[in-house]
Amino acid sequence: MTYQEKKSIVSVISAILIFVSYCLYMYPRFPGGGLESIEAFRYWGSFVLFLTLFSIVAHIIINIIFNIVFRITTKEKEPTFADELDRLIELKAHRNSFFVFIIGFLIAMGSLVILQPSHMMFVILITSGFISDVIGSVTKLYHYRRGV
Repeated sequence: MTYQEKKSIVSVISAILIFVSYCLYMYPRFPGGGLESIEAFRYWGSFVLFLTLFSIVAHIIINIIFNIVFRITTKEKEPTFADELDRLIELKAHRNSFFVFIIGFLIAMGSLVILQPSHMMFVILITSGFISDVIGSVTKLYHYRRGV
C-alpha cells in the first residue's frame, strides 16, 4: 500500500472519529427551550464554529502523528513532490467533495423554503460538510487504488 493510500485511509477514519466525538460532546449541551430561541441559534453557531476549529486542529495533529509513525515503521520519508497523477487525483477529490457540499447546501436552503425548522438547516449543513470530507478522502483512495 502506498503512502497516499495509507494517508487517505487515516483521513477517512480520523474524519469519522472527529465528527462523531464532537457530536457526542455537543449533544448534551443542546438547549432545552424552544427550537427557534436565541439560545438554539447560539448553540448552532458555536457548534459550527468550534467543529471547524476542532476539526482543523485534530487533522493537523493526526497528520503529524501519521507522518511520524509512517517514518518510524517504514524508514521512508513522506514524498516531497506531487506529480501529474497526484494533482489530477487531488482535483477529482476536491470536485467530488465540493459537489456533495453544494448539494447539501442547496438541500439546506430548500428546507427553509418548505418551512422546516431552522435547526434542520444547520443539521443538513453540518452533515453535508462531514459527508463531503469523507467523500473527498474516499475519492482519493479509490483513484490511488484503481487509477484515473
